[in-house]
Amino acid sequence: MRPSTVSRSTPRASNNAKQTNITPVGAALAESKPVPVRVFTGASALDASAEPTSRILNIQKLLPPLSRREIGTIRCVGLNYRKHAREMNLELPEHPTLFFKPATCLNASNAPLLIPHQATDLQADYEAELAVVIGRDARNVSVAEAMDYVLGYTCSNDVTARKHQFAGAQWGFGKGFDGFAPMGPCIVSTRAIPDPSVIELRTVLNGEVMQEGRGDDMIFSIAEIVAYLSQGTTLEAGTVIMTGTPHGIGVSRSPPVFLAPGDDLRIVMSHGLGSLVNRVEYEAKHEGKGSVVNGVKAVNGVNGVTEVKVNGFR
Repeated sequence: MRPSTVSRSTPRASNNAKQTNITPVGAALAESKPVPVRVFTGASALDASAEPTSRILNIQKLLPPLSRREIGTIRCVGLNYRKHAREMNLELPEHPTLFFKPATCLNASNAPLLIPHQATDLQADYEAELAVVIGRDARNVSVAEAMDYVLGYTCSNDVTARKHQFAGAQWGFGKGFDGFAPMGPCIVSTRAIPDPSVIELRTVLNGEVMQEGRGDDMIFSIAEIVAYLSQGTTLEAGTVIMTGTPHGIGVSRSPPVFLAPGDDLRIVMSHGLGSLVNRVEYEAKHEGKGSVVNGVKAVNGVNGVTEVKVNGFR
């Protein structure tokens, strides 16, 4: 284990979310407080044989709970909270809506959230999401057995460039920029949270609560999502599924709220999942009236977005 990092096996220590001595890792590191952890054997949170050692170290830098290689492509479920569907004036879906984020979206807690210059014109938005980590290969599993394949849960943020998202039928480009899937700070075992519907989620932006929801508002349960996505498709160990966001996203507000340089962005979850903390940075100063990326021209107005032109069409 490098002195400047914490082993990815460390999240396996989160087996009992009811214990009273849990350290809020992300928030503590953001306040420069020491965070002692017990070192585990093994090289990954996916290593079922990992055991705790007597060695104690202080975290200096958090990594994502899993590596890019381990998670592969990130699966995401859209529109999975009833109150969020109402705020967007959308009908409840009959089946989970699936889209993907590339592994290059993976980002860590307490790392900068860098908004690329293609999205620095007040369009970047937050989406607090409970992420599910698959512990062993799952294919064609039933709802009844789906939870047997889940290793645990972690906090995640489905960061989205809204104008690019709304410019076409596919969401991948606007949600797929580098670093647009912060994740962590740890994985909490299903043994500690046998019923994920009790998990509470919040987004806190510069100290203000923007999103607040709970797992029992999900349209499709974790078990239903895992079972559905496994039909005819192998969910390999390490697969991460982001399970949708509650109401309160920035674009739904009046006026809209988008991420700006220097923002303190925190995804906070109950039951030992802790705080996913990121400071927003812009890759470059935005200049001019619009930017052109792959034929998409973004036109700015008061408080951000007024319209989007795609190859000359609105």
